[in-house]
Formats: sequence, structure tokens, C-alpha cells
Amino acid sequence: MLGSTHGTLTTDSRRARVIACGEQPSPVVHGRPADVDDLDVSGRPLYADVPDLDRFFRPESVAVVGASDADGRPNTGITRQLFAWAERVGARLHPVHPTRQSVFGIPCSPSLADLPEQVDLAVLLVGDPLPVIGELAEAKVKFAVAFASGFAETGAEGAAAQAHLAAAVRRAGLRLLGPNTNLNAFEKFRDDLDGPAIALITQSGHQGRPVFAMQELGVRLSHWAPTGNEADLETADFISYFSEQPEIGAIACYVEGLKDGRSFLLAADRAARRGVPVVAVKVGRTETGARTAASHTGKLTGADTVVDAAMRQYGVIRVDGLDELQDTAALLARSRAPRAEGVVVYSISGGTGAHFADLATAAGLPLPRLSAPKQAELHQWIPEYLSVTNPVDNGGHPVGDWRGRKIIDAILADPEVGVLICPITGPFPPMSDKLAQDLVDAAEQSDKLVCVVWGSPVGTEAAYRETLLGSSKVATFRTFANCITAVRAYLDHHRFVAAYRSPFHEAPRTPSPSFRKTQALMRPGQQLSEHAAKQLLRAYGIRVPREQLVTSAAAAVRAASLVGYPVVMKASGAQIAHKTELGLVKIGLTSASQVRDAYRELTDIARYEGISLDGVLVCQMVERGVEMVVGVTHDQLFGPTVTVGLGGVLVEVLRDAAVRVPPFGEDQARGMLGELRGRALLEGVRGGPPVDVDALIEVVMRVQRMALELGDDIAELDINPLMVLPRGQGAVALDALVVCR
Repeated sequence: MLGSTHGTLTTDSRRARVIACGEQPSPVVHGRPADVDDLDVSGRPLYADVPDLDRFFRPESVAVVGASDADGRPNTGITRQLFAWAERVGARLHPVHPTRQSVFGIPCSPSLADLPEQVDLAVLLVGDPLPVIGELAEAKVKFAVAFASGFAETGAEGAAAQAHLAAAVRRAGLRLLGPNTNLNAFEKFRDDLDGPAIALITQSGHQGRPVFAMQELGVRLSHWAPTGNEADLETADFISYFSEQPEIGAIACYVEGLKDGRSFLLAADRAARRGVPVVAVKVGRTETGARTAASHTGKLTGADTVVDAAMRQYGVIRVDGLDELQDTAALLARSRAPRAEGVVVYSISGGTGAHFADLATAAGLPLPRLSAPKQAELHQWIPEYLSVTNPVDNGGHPVGDWRGRKIIDAILADPEVGVLICPITGPFPPMSDKLAQDLVDAAEQSDKLVCVVWGSPVGTEAAYRETLLGSSKVATFRTFANCITAVRAYLDHHRFVAAYRSPFHEAPRTPSPSFRKTQALMRPGQQLSEHAAKQLLRAYGIRVPREQLVTSAAAAVRAASLVGYPVVMKASGAQIAHKTELGLVKIGLTSASQVRDAYRELTDIARYEGISLDGVLVCQMVERGVEMVVGVTHDQLFGPTVTVGLGGVLVEVLRDAAVRVPPFGEDQARGMLGELRGRALLEGVRGGPPVDVDALIEVVMRVQRMALELGDDIAELDINPLMVLPRGQGAVALDALVVCR
């Protein structure tokens, strides 16, 4: 137990061991072993190591182990595709097979040791890649790809085989893609498209097909990383690498499970610091989805509420569908930062504009009312009886002549407008054709985002296929919902990046004095009594009520006079989780006789229930405030997480809580409160005073420090209720539960 007195490692000694000896695997930062300045207080890396994948995606020489040209063999088709890919990228390809003289007319080497040159990449077309790993190490191969299945996706036995494979790869000093991957990395990418590109990461190859197909709509793709089971190279590695590539405008991910939560957050942090948007479909919102994903890739999907919160915390844009993934990634890749946040809806139909504006407003898009001078300007070309406040309805006829372009230019010239959205629900030539052309021409001359929703179910119209899709400036969608999702993500992303400050930069490196005070309190595998739990809180500067622990009725009376009436009395013992249900709490006691009776009753109940007590707490009674809960739980993927929500019984009834993964700053702590449905209670309701939000934030930050320093040793910490008093009066932890790991 970290920090305990039972002969185990302290944080400092564990950090030293991590650096000196390495724990599975040893942290690496910037290509070198991590030192003290690279690790946080619990010995975890503070920076993502960026693998040099240039030679993976653009190798000079490639070996295909198990290459075949025999008719009817699965490896033959794969070998043929690899030959074509190598020719496209200018790589020298060497087939390797123990019994073949040549494959497709190219001389074949019997083993990796017999290759005519050192190769950058080895593609393994063998059923069991493990025996080949040693040969790869001897041949000094940098990268390998394993297509073989039958590993962690199949269950415990397969997971053990994958662990052996991963260990062999680490010993060999190479990087492996797979197993259970495919040929997506070796697809044919169009090289005639300009502008920033999308880089694609998928754990299921087929799920990336819609994004890959966007090349046919003029959207450039540069890379595809099909990560499979991620025995070595994982989604985080590719996010880190792609965020460093200047040609990449957005990263699109299909994620079934995360290999390591910390690595993912470090990679997302790198992308956020560089302003590169990451858009992700993450499977596992439901129990069924999580179970299916685990069977497919053998990964931990993680508690989805934690995954969702962690993604928001680091600016990863989570979407639900593959259509949303492709549309949102395309918009973010091809658009520059907004000049303003105002969105204007412009249409040739009042009904269309009203419908779209209603959906956009419900989704949180800002639709400002256009100014009176701007409305007067628009009414030069639009009849007075039509509304031009926002949405702007032109009535249809102005689209057919010179007025259509004037209207668009006037809207885009408004300094409050950053986005113009024109929903065209169906083709109505020649009106829709001219409108599409005017929008494209205006977008070419503007630095503002122009979006069009082409609602035709056909999609073969020239206005759509040629005019709109032929423009790299106009973002074209097929549905209202996808347009709204993408525009909201666009505004959110740029707002997030402008304010982003990496929390890892401020993460504590060394233990605090508070940590050292708590070492004697920890009890491995046990629950602390309320008295011990409050001592833990007090050590970290969290206020608790005036109270005394007593072991006799006479001592209880003396304690009550010192604490001050009225008092609360509670049984305190390591076995007690829910005192109220057992009748082990007495409130509002105002006299010595009540205190004596309460002491006897509490100890009698404990004796009857077979509960061992360390005493009875006589506590100050705190009544006026809002009950909150602040706690720490241990997530399988991300480690310690901090939760804040409405406290008392409401936490179980309403489940109104927000989660963050440490480290995080005060701004994120305040953001947690903003996510609560019951946040209005903090502002004062029905004449009640607003509470001390600053004190609540301070408690959250102190609990975060506990999570960072003690998180590996605490299975659960629950301050409930935390009574947040009226503004300026602070917050008091009335009860606390701590379960040690």
C-alpha cells in the first residue's frame, strides 16, 4: 500500500523504481527513458512519446513474410495488393518464403536473415507471428504488421497469447501493428486532391470505409491506421504522430476500446496543444455495445461516463455515427478558425429556415438577431413582408437574379456572423442551381464558413455533384442533423483550443506535506472509520465539523458542551458504510440527557448488529447550505477519477454528477459544476442565498490532489454530504467514506 507503514513503496521510492528499473513497460519520453521531471507525483508520464512512423507509412524497403502467388491461397491476394502498393509508394519489396524461389516473378528469400538489405517494414502473412519476432530483431526491422487473428478478441487464452506477443515485441525493440489488423494502411489514396487532409484511425477496418470513400467527394485523406488488437502500436500512438504532421487538418477515429487511458489522454493533449481536431466514434455507450466491442478487440471499453468526460476534457469530439464522423472531420479539416461565432440561416423558404433554426437553436448554436441596419440593407432585395431577422427568408424570387449574390455578400459582411448555413431541401432548377453557384462564388471570396445542406435524396444533380462538391470552400451536407453536429463541433473546437492550457504542465511532481501526514492512516484492503476518513480530509486541508471521538456516555456529554449544542452523534467504525439505514445517526440533540441516551442507543445497536466501533462521534450540527458529493473512484482505463454532484440522497436518486480525470485545472472544476442539471441550487432558489462556489471548487481541487497522490491506494473516497454554506462561509465535509485498495 503506497504511503502505508506495511513495508511497501512510498510515492518517491516507486517513482525511483519506475525510472531505474522500468515497470511494464518503462516510461519513455521524447525517445529517452523518463526522468523525474517527466513524471507526475504517482510516477506516470506527463508527455506523450511520439513514435517516428515515417518509415512505416513511407518505407523504402518492405519484406512480405509468407508471400504467395499460388492460386486459391488467401495470402496470394494480399501479396498482390502489397506489390501494387509498394510500386505506388516507391518501396522495394522482398518476398520471403522458405520453399519458393520467386513470387510473381520476384526472387524470394528463404528467411529474413537472407534478405539482400535491411528492411523498414515486415508484413507477416503467417498464422502465428510470435516465432518470427526474434528473426525480425536480428534483422533489425523497424516495423511489422501482423494480420493473424485468434488473440485477445477470442478470450482469456487468446489474451495470454497476445501478452506473450507484446512482450516479445518489446524485447525485440521493434513496433508492431496488430495482430488482427488488415490491409487498410496499404490502400490507394488519391494524390490529386489539395488542402488539409484527414488521417483515419480504426480498430475495425470496415468501419473506416465511409470516411475513406470521401475522397470521391473531393475530401483528401492522407493515412489510414487500422490498429486491430493493439498489442503494441495503439490509437494514442497514431494520434500523437498525426498531430505532428503539417498536412493533416483533422484526425478521424473509430475506437472500440482504449488500450490505455493515460496514453490516450496524453495523445489528445498533444493534439489539443497543436490545435489539431480529433473526432471519434467510441463504441460502448451501452452495456451491449461495450460487450460486443470487447469480444471484437479484447479491450477494456471503460465506464462510458468516464470515457465521455475524459474526451470532452481534452477536446476530443465524440460523435455517434459514421456519417457524423465523416462530415464533422471533413468540416474541421478544411475550415479555418471562425471570425465570429454567430450563425445565420438563409433559405428560399420560410418553413425551411424556421425548421432548421429551431433544430440549430435546440442544439446550442448561436443564432443572433441581425441588427436593424443589416435588416434594412437586406430589405433592399427582399420584400418587406418577409423576415430577415435570422433566419433570413428571401421568398425565392431574388435567388434567380443578381439579388441572390447581393444578399449572401451582405450577410457574410456582418461582423457578428461567422457561419452562413443555407438548407436547400430539394432541387428546384434553375433556382437551386443559381443559389448553389452564388454560395460557392461568395465562399471563394470570403474568410467565413459557408455550409449548404443539399436535401435531395437523389444526389446526382449537377448543382450538387459538380458545383457544391467541386468547391473546397463550401461545406456540403446531406442532412440537417449532420450539418448542425459539425458546425457545433467546429465552434466548440476553436473555442476550446483558444482557451486550452495543458493540465499536465501543472501536475504535481513531488508529494505534498499532506501526503506524508496520511501514511499512517491507510489500511490496505480495508474501509476507514468515519473518524479516520475525516482525519485524512483534514490532512489535505478540507474542513470538517467540530467533533470529538468518545468511548463513554460521560465523555459524550463533555464533548457536546465543548462542540456546542445542538449536536449530531454517529457511530464510528471501519465496518459501517451506511449509518443512517442502521439507525447509527442521531441529529439535533440539545441536552446532556439526550446525548447520554443517544450514546447508549448507538452502542446497543452496534452490539446487536455485531459491528465493532472505535467510538462515537459527537459533531457540530451544520444545517444551512446545499448538500453536495465529491469523491474519487478508480477507473480501469484512466485510474483515479474525481466526481462532483448533488449530495445526500439526491446522488442516488438523480445521479446528477460530473466526472474529470486528474490532472485538471480550476477551469475544468468549474466546468464540472456547469454540467450539473441541479446547478441552479448553487445560485440560490426560492429566496435562498447563493452558496460558496469558490469553497466548493477548492474542495474539488484538494480532492484531486488526494486522487493524484493516493489514487493507487484508494478504491473509493466519498464525501457525502459536503455542506456548501452561503457565499463566503466555506464548505464542510459532514461525512466521509474511504475504502483502501
